Amino acid sequence: QVQLGESGGGLVQAGGSLRLSCVGSGRTFSSYAMGWFRQAPGKEREVVAAIRWSGRSTYYADSVKGRFTISGDNAKNSVYLQMSSLIPEDTAVYYCPARVRGPDLVLTFAGRYDYWGQGTQVTVSS
Repeated sequence: QVQLGESGGGLVQAGGSLRLSCVGSGRTFSSYAMGWFRQAPGKEREVVAAIRWSGRSTYYADSVKGRFTISGDNAKNSVYLQMSSLIPEDTAVYYCPARVRGPDLVLTFAGRYDYWGQGTQVTVSS
């Protein structure tokens, strides 16, 4: 069984920074991509950033471009999200998914991923 575990969430003031981490464990698996999604109360889960290991191409939602940076280590099934200049609208539970079923050109939909972590809460106070 593959497990993904997020950490690094917390309470931060607007303008502050946080670094989220996600590490995969369990049976040996190779992912083609990993990402970060978030879900705020009463809202749908939305993509924040994603990284495709082949070519290490990245995707960012418009709302976080210039403020967030995704990085990771494919060999360790790990992905990180450096978040800076946080705003209250960034408050949400952040989830880390992994895609293992094969390459995919589209990484912005939750259904494209196979495994998910339990999430970590990020709260930005004004």
